[in-house]
Amino acid sequence: MQRILYISLCLLYCSLAAHSQERVKGRVIDALTRQALPNVTIQAGGTGSLTDASGRFAVHCPPGTDSLKASCIGYAACCVRVSGDDEYTFIMEPLAGKLGEIIVSAGRQRQYRTDAPIAISTLNAQTLKETKATSLEQVLNKVSGVYMVDLGNEQHTLAIRQPIGYKSLFLYLEDGLPIRTVGDFNHNALIEINMAALQRIEVIRGPASSLYGSEAVGGAVNFLTAQPTPVTTGKIQAEMSDGGYKRTDFNLSGTKGKLGVWFGGYYADQRNGKIDHSDFHKLALTLKTQYKFNERATWTNTATFVDYKTDQTGGVDSSNFYARNYKSMHTFSYRLVKAFRFRSTLEQQWSDRDQTSFSVFYRHNEIGQNPFYAIKTTSNPLKARGEINSDAFQSGGLLMQHRKRFGWKGASVTAGLSADYSPATYHADYIDVDRDAKGNFVGYTRTDSVLTDYKVDLVNSALYVQGEMNPFKNMKLIAALRYDRMDYRFDNYLPPSAFTGAPDERNHYQAWTPKLGLTYDFGHGRGLYANYSVGFAPPNISELYRGVKVPTLKPATYRNYEIGGWMTFAGRKGHAEASLYRMDGKNEIISVRLADNSTENRNAGETKHSGVEWSVRYDILPSLQIRTGGTYARHDFVEFEDKGTSYNGNRMNTAPEWITNSEVNWKPAFVNGLRLGMEWQHVGSYFMDPGNTARYGGYDLFNARAGYRLGSFECWVNCRNLFDVTYATTAEKSAFGASYRPGPVRTFNFGVAYTFTAKQ
Repeated sequence: MQRILYISLCLLYCSLAAHSQERVKGRVIDALTRQALPNVTIQAGGTGSLTDASGRFAVHCPPGTDSLKASCIGYAACCVRVSGDDEYTFIMEPLAGKLGEIIVSAGRQRQYRTDAPIAISTLNAQTLKETKATSLEQVLNKVSGVYMVDLGNEQHTLAIRQPIGYKSLFLYLEDGLPIRTVGDFNHNALIEINMAALQRIEVIRGPASSLYGSEAVGGAVNFLTAQPTPVTTGKIQAEMSDGGYKRTDFNLSGTKGKLGVWFGGYYADQRNGKIDHSDFHKLALTLKTQYKFNERATWTNTATFVDYKTDQTGGVDSSNFYARNYKSMHTFSYRLVKAFRFRSTLEQQWSDRDQTSFSVFYRHNEIGQNPFYAIKTTSNPLKARGEINSDAFQSGGLLMQHRKRFGWKGASVTAGLSADYSPATYHADYIDVDRDAKGNFVGYTRTDSVLTDYKVDLVNSALYVQGEMNPFKNMKLIAALRYDRMDYRFDNYLPPSAFTGAPDERNHYQAWTPKLGLTYDFGHGRGLYANYSVGFAPPNISELYRGVKVPTLKPATYRNYEIGGWMTFAGRKGHAEASLYRMDGKNEIISVRLADNSTENRNAGETKHSGVEWSVRYDILPSLQIRTGGTYARHDFVEFEDKGTSYNGNRMNTAPEWITNSEVNWKPAFVNGLRLGMEWQHVGSYFMDPGNTARYGGYDLFNARAGYRLGSFECWVNCRNLFDVTYATTAEKSAFGASYRPGPVRTFNFGVAYTFTAKQ
């Protein structure tokens, strides 16, 4: 009887204690993106809770609790007072450039940056918001080891652990899926990105083929798009430059019940710019819906449309370049892009140890152009020849992935498969080009001669697996392996005598690409990593078939060896990262410039790429931050012979040794909402030709930015090329002569924006 009475009293006490605690609910959102923050720790007195995938929490407040505290790695902690409300909202400010940030590209899943044994950098929402970039190189060039070449009007090419070139050595991803089909690479592919829809960019330097397949050799760039916000938000902004550029951005987002929606885009237009023949316009739109069946199942659908057209200016010779005479020799060349992408992804969290995602996707793309680079001179000084072409594809495919966690030494396995079918076509008509006495290309006549007309049925299929474990305390070991197979079915509609006269063929390429890496955390914000990885790049379909009689190109393979590390400064005022790599290429595909200014693709027997990359961030004062990063690299021909000339031991052309980017940002405490920044971009000298007979001296470029935010309003002014220097974004030499691609002259951009958040 006494035992029953004792148990009853204990139950009564526990019941009274539980009722004396107040249960409060709320949500946590990002101050910049207004999106939900999961896994945030909420503390109330001696109790705590974590936010779920929707950023919501529920916690019991012990008697006498007067405040709630929210804390999360990568964000400034914040508090709210307990005042008897039914629900509380935390708005957390992100901390720029912290080592503890979460990434998703290294293993196709959320993980801490310090758990990834690769060189990876993140451009977060704050960087994107404050840079106010009008083209992607203005943000991507902030990443150490990256040089994105500005070719004007969002046209570009990329160099990561590679010389400046136009080959399929980089993979562009949108939320983890390639934006174009593998095998139909275009160095201008990022024209097809909706910049207004970006929330974050993650850049992997070095081969990532073990997860993402072919083309991810020099690196992979993953563009992560905005998620629907838990509260209704919207933004509209307008900007213009003194060089004829105008742009309008907008977005609207919100969640009602289980359905969240994000819609936004931008329209950009340029007329009568400072460089001749440089008009363009672009419309980009993205719609994303996210339906949460429950806390474990989410269905996401995303559609993006891009309509783009630009004039093409081309390069100028040395006399016009240094005289700053940027009058274009081309008066009719253009590029037209129409792109549509759709994906549908279902994610299911079966348990704390099992997670599956399934995606289906469709892509339709067409690039039509009258390209300046296809215009070739003839023996008649008043005549030239060129082409009008169209390169198009559509593709459908799927990606399946499952992750299994085990209870032993933190082990997990991620496995997946992907497949897509992508029929592609290429058509080119010959044009007769007229020149004036000054050498300008002033007009053309379309002929009935067809240069290229083919179809390629391209099938990509792959399997991959990645395992992780902690064999010892503070050590993580990662091993990955992927198998890719690419099948080309080439049907040529022209006879062997045509410019593209290759016979109908069936070609296939396959590769196993492994990766082995480890990280070791010494504690106190210090650690090391090492990895060995292999990259694989088969010939692109246009490289393999266009303009050839017999396909001869071989697939290129790369072996990468890398070590790196990180450290946090005392007082957590900043951090530094560094990586040292060597990458050996075999059968690397390069472009050789011919005497008539055309190019031809060749396999270089062996190449060697080695260098060091670094980045440093430091808060001199709470309001004053400096950042610097860069690379010193050498790119050499080990074995390369062209038309009887050996280039063994030569430096590869268009390969700067030094590339650095540094920045200082000041947000004075005495003027709340003001930000000031200065950026210095340095590109060192490099050889302009494989023979190493001419060198371009490189350049130093300064950009300045200023902005002011007052409540929901924001205004800014950016100055590009502050000191109005003469520089070339790329310079090449051939038997035809030297060609310089002029960089933009000093340009001012002015903008205003209004952001609203509904009170819900």
